[in-house]
Amino acid sequence: MAASTDGSQNENINVFRAPAKAGAHIDFQMGSCLRRNTAFTMKHNIPSPKAVIFDWDDTLVDTWPVTRAAMNTMLVKMGHQPWSEDEARRNIGPSARELFPRLFGDRWEEADRIYYQAAREGFRDNMKLINGAAELLKRIADMEIFMAVVSNKRGALLREEVETLQWRHFFRSVVGAGDASADKPDPATVYLALENSNIMAGPDVWFVGNNHMDMTCAHRAGCIPLLLETKLPPEDLLKDCPPLLRFKDCSDLSNFIMNNY
Repeated sequence: MAASTDGSQNENINVFRAPAKAGAHIDFQMGSCLRRNTAFTMKHNIPSPKAVIFDWDDTLVDTWPVTRAAMNTMLVKMGHQPWSEDEARRNIGPSARELFPRLFGDRWEEADRIYYQAAREGFRDNMKLINGAAELLKRIADMEIFMAVVSNKRGALLREEVETLQWRHFFRSVVGAGDASADKPDPATVYLALENSNIMAGPDVWFVGNNHMDMTCAHRAGCIPLLLETKLPPEDLLKDCPPLLRFKDCSDLSNFIMNNY
């Protein structure tokens, strides 16, 4: 069963689907810098989605300054050098249970406690939205399309933030680190988010995120990968998991949906 915002399991839910429309006709060249004003070579038709899955940090909520500061606080306390902006964008993305054992070995749980405390304090006082996030969620909700969150933020903290923003009603499931058998980019997170929705992972599902972990997860689950250019990773990390389309922010994606669906 998919995880609910209070950590319990969701009951079976009714799936609402958007009215059938022709969809957006997109020219797409795999691996190129995908923008709507680029010359594309392959014709694609993107139908109206049955589900939209969102990453959380720096996709809907602007948490990058807090995330990087908490990471560097932890690194220094663990005897490491703090990460530069480029190093942080290259390395931040995996969940703590995936990243910290690689960095700290048997001391990874100590590092996790330091990071979690610093991050929680920072997020509590700095909940800022990505431009157009609330409007985007309302637009998709008005289309009666299933929405979910899949994040590598610890599940309990993630659901706390969703509740703080009073966004629980937008999402049928909220999946964080530790909720599925493996964390993002493993497709198990997508399968859990869609469980009991009667929607299968595939091209009817959009995965919206801001980094290579999100695009990799979308590719592995067979979903449509859409990138928000809010906190871009180094371009070489997107080479093997290119987005189908790129958008400046949530407002840009909202306008795309309004004009095409």
